[in-house]
Amino acid sequence: MIEFAQLPDDHPDLSFSPLLRAARLTLTYAADEGAIALTKTKAFKRSFVHWAAEHFDWPGRSYEELFRYNKVLNEYDFPPLELLHFLLVALKLGRHYKGEFRLTKRGKEFSQALGALFHELIPFYILNVDHASNGRFDDRPFGNWDVWLNVINVEVENGASERNLYGAFYGEGTDGANAGWREISAFSHCVLKPLEWSGLISVHDVDEAGRSARMCFKTSLWRSALKLDTDDMLARATQH
Repeated sequence: MIEFAQLPDDHPDLSFSPLLRAARLTLTYAADEGAIALTKTKAFKRSFVHWAAEHFDWPGRSYEELFRYNKVLNEYDFPPLELLHFLLVALKLGRHYKGEFRLTKRGKEFSQALGALFHELIPFYILNVDHASNGRFDDRPFGNWDVWLNVINVEVENGASERNLYGAFYGEGTDGANAGWREISAFSHCVLKPLEWSGLISVHDVDEAGRSARMCFKTSLWRSALKLDTDDMLARATQH
């Protein structure tokens, strides 16, 4: 069973979520400015995309990095913003009206309630969005979030590599190197990236036995926001 705790607005662990931070900034911007201008295709206009790139402080996508190979940014050049735009409309926190993105009454209320915004946004994003639709190959790993979260809860207690996590679910290949890169990539895109963007895990590039590896760790937000069946296993292990 997956249960997300309702955290108070001033809970310090909420600061771990890049997606929550971006949502609050976007809702506050729209509230202060009255609206955000849209293109004819109903994407955010470049002026706001540039503002978002500068202020979101997105891990691995700093303002300087985003503009390293681009003179201008469109919404699709900044995937976290493109995703957030979809989520805010899907959750009816904002709507398109006469060429603008405007906050709904709900959006205005949630912009002032960070804990409630987390509880509205993050479970929907993790559990209800088709994460494979934005992947490179539209591949989906076999499984569901109840299994993924409960197993990761145990496997990542002291950190685990992306490859070893994949192996915990799907087994190792005959050469001991798990499955091919495409299968691991699909698992990473559909399972690990949503958890990272939500702020529940952090992912770091490290050197492992002479080759590059991606290590996953729980954040404090995982421990404070998620209530899982395997929590009892961790508690018993700590006692011993």
